[in-house]
Amino acid sequence: MPTLRLALCQVDPTVGDIAGNADLVRAWTRKAADAGAQLALFPELMLTGYPVEDLVFRRSFVAASRAALHRLAADLAADGLGDLPVLVGYLDADGPPQVSADAEPGKGARNAAALLHGGAVVATYFKHHLPNYGVFDEDRYFVSGDALTVVRIGGVDVALTICEDLWQAGGPFAVARHAGVGLVLNINGSPYELNKDDIRLPLVRRRAAEAGAAIAYVNMVGGQDELVYDGDSMIVDATGTLLARAPQFVEHLLVHDVDLPPAKEPVDGEQAAGGMRIVRAKVSDILPPAPVGEVAVGGIIAPVADEAEVWQALVVGLRDYVNKNRFPSVVLGLSGGIDSAVVAALAVDALGPDRVVGVSLPSQHSSEHSRADAEELAKRTGLDFRIEPIQPMVDTFLANMSLSGVTVENLQARVRGVILMALSNQEGHLVLTTGNKSELAVGYSTLYGDSVGGYNPVKDVWKTLIWRLAKWRNADAERRGETPPIPESSIGKPPSAELSPGQLDSDSLPEYDVLDPILIGYVDGDLGREGLVASGHDPAIVDRVLRMVDTAEYKRRQSAPGTKISIKAFGRDRRLPITNRWREDG
Repeated sequence: MPTLRLALCQVDPTVGDIAGNADLVRAWTRKAADAGAQLALFPELMLTGYPVEDLVFRRSFVAASRAALHRLAADLAADGLGDLPVLVGYLDADGPPQVSADAEPGKGARNAAALLHGGAVVATYFKHHLPNYGVFDEDRYFVSGDALTVVRIGGVDVALTICEDLWQAGGPFAVARHAGVGLVLNINGSPYELNKDDIRLPLVRRRAAEAGAAIAYVNMVGGQDELVYDGDSMIVDATGTLLARAPQFVEHLLVHDVDLPPAKEPVDGEQAAGGMRIVRAKVSDILPPAPVGEVAVGGIIAPVADEAEVWQALVVGLRDYVNKNRFPSVVLGLSGGIDSAVVAALAVDALGPDRVVGVSLPSQHSSEHSRADAEELAKRTGLDFRIEPIQPMVDTFLANMSLSGVTVENLQARVRGVILMALSNQEGHLVLTTGNKSELAVGYSTLYGDSVGGYNPVKDVWKTLIWRLAKWRNADAERRGETPPIPESSIGKPPSAELSPGQLDSDSLPEYDVLDPILIGYVDGDLGREGLVASGHDPAIVDRVLRMVDTAEYKRRQSAPGTKISIKAFGRDRRLPITNRWREDG
């Protein structure tokens, strides 16, 4: 029985950085070769980054991807790596990209994979199943492939597939069984959401049973705008047994020896199966030899607690957004409350304290304990702490305008926003906003005030999860013998915007342990009023909450991007009309 040493290169590409991404492939292929790999694979659209969105319609971008692919094949050979087969995702096209209503069927951009060997492109595959749900719009961008590519590598027949091909029954994996392959390679750009790693392994096992073959699943890591990729690459054998699994949220080389069945001669007259053609190619049977007497075992990384998983996702999403967009540092308002404390701790973990500026913006309504909590967090984390009182500026407005009530509250929030944006303009920081998903859902924020900012790390984090994350982060610090970053008083005190005397969030909103389950059902679960009431929620509170959610769509449309961690993130997944007279409460 042949054995192939597989190297799954779980790396972090950047959208549009074709040259940089190609350099990543070269560097990690070298690592794979040094580990004795006989087949290396990289994530979906590795050369262009993923998702490319409307860049796909630019002919120059598609041409650059195709040219880079062939240049990469030659460069790998020049690096002395030409004998190692390398599977890499790239953007291809049959003819120019087409967006018109009369576009020619079967012609257009392709989400593609190419096998590189000996300085050349020896085989290509076009993604068959194109997702068009949640964050995905691939029917808008790509044309579906109609052929399964099977490549003979080291005496084993290997099928090439891409991401969504794995998530749908039938199609390429059923055809792979018909083709008699021993191994299916699946390259991915699979975005993270909480507990998605619990779904992947059973899914890979189902596809292994469907194909009757082992599966090597490689996923990218890193952040891309709102999306974050968690890796979680793995290998299972034909029986569904997990052989190796990579850690989440870090670049990693997963190297493992896999015993595979020898290739069989194709069935006479083999043409197509399940609506797909089978296209066969061959790589030399002489592959780079694995080290004699050594067995590569990739290991299996155990899953972590939900809070640890979410924290890592938020850190990676923020770090890559800041670094890939070349911001030198970030600035945020430190109120002493739980939301800004969590965002500050995330920013310090992502960037280091030297790149984080926290600004206390006290007014006459700011409590002494809130000011002290903000300063205490700064001491614990080591970030650059500043104090900019807003009351003199607020008083100047009030001396020249007759304002009262909530207008004065909003004025204070907007003065704070002006100060943060001024520091951003003056010193080059990216402003982080700190509103959680519960507040965004019900519109509990001030436009151009506390909502101001270029990125929101906790945009997709419910308020009740904010508290859990804070407690987890402090406990994790204690476990490692470090100072907990978040003051206990920030976690324990009732939440308040402190824009008027004695103000509490509960003056305007139901308690968060009542509010969040309703919001989760309505926003994430698409439950209507009847479903929410049937679930046991108070009808009057349901009606009140749904009115707040429905009338706040215009605010959410203007909110900063932020890391997606749930099944239904505002902006990326949940897209509703602003002008909308449908109301669940009648």
